[in-house]
Amino acid sequence: MKILLFGKRGQVGWELQRSLAPLGQVVALDCEGDGSLCGDFSNLAGLAVCVREVAPDVIVNAAAHTAVDKAEAEPDLASTINARAPAVLAEEAARLGAWLVHYSTDYVFDGSGETPWLETDTPAPLGVYGQTKLAGELAIGHRCDKHLIFRTSWVYAARGNNFARTMLRLAAERDHLRVIADQIGAPTGAELLADVTAHAIRSARQRPELAGLYHLAAGGETSWHGYARHVVEQARRAGQPIRVAAEAVEAVPASAYPLPAPRPANSRLDTGKLRSAFALNLPDWQSGVDRMLEEILGQQ
Repeated sequence: MKILLFGKRGQVGWELQRSLAPLGQVVALDCEGDGSLCGDFSNLAGLAVCVREVAPDVIVNAAAHTAVDKAEAEPDLASTINARAPAVLAEEAARLGAWLVHYSTDYVFDGSGETPWLETDTPAPLGVYGQTKLAGELAIGHRCDKHLIFRTSWVYAARGNNFARTMLRLAAERDHLRVIADQIGAPTGAELLADVTAHAIRSARQRPELAGLYHLAAGGETSWHGYARHVVEQARRAGQPIRVAAEAVEAVPASAYPLPAPRPANSRLDTGKLRSAFALNLPDWQSGVDRMLEEILGQQ
């Protein structure tokens, strides 16, 4: 099997290079491409040529415009990367008879209510990022039958900057932290996304009826405030020089930190369809975060 992976330097793309390797030959690209192969999602014609040259059995798209606030100021670029480029990949995948794997987001919903979102719930994105990601989903669905779309949320990895690293730094510098408590979701590790993806590709190639849209997130739920307290408590247990006590992490509303793009208050995703279709267990968010913290703290 030949797999063409886009977005290899991102959090998920980095882990995908590991998880996909046992399945076959992986051609991994970032926005700079590789020789004659184009990985630049703003170059739609070059992207199509790239797919034709590689002629993969599976295309995995881990590239995206994920700067939520910046997308409000550059909607055309966000649309090109998040919607038009996936449409090109879908057309080329359909022409080749290849599978297309794509990642989307809970931002396609308006974040209302307290019930986990189902795949069948009506999307209503609040901002440009969510609108363009939804457009990408629809473009793929209309152009390529052999697709797997995974909506996820609150993605993190030990590699690069993330919320946990920020909390660790601030907790070592300050006696008090203020963290948003009225946005609820499940921190989901890039490792988990990559491993589930590899399993799903293997299963879907054997059972094409598994094609479709799935919600994929770690088990359980928390707020950013709960996430921050967990990070502080784990770091303190590990003997890190943490100044702030867990009880000194103050819960505040999202309105305390106004941003250009609105964030969904309810990022809960119901993963029942995925777990049933692929016979999977999705571990609670704490287990993945604890593994990440062990890696981060071991580097310090």
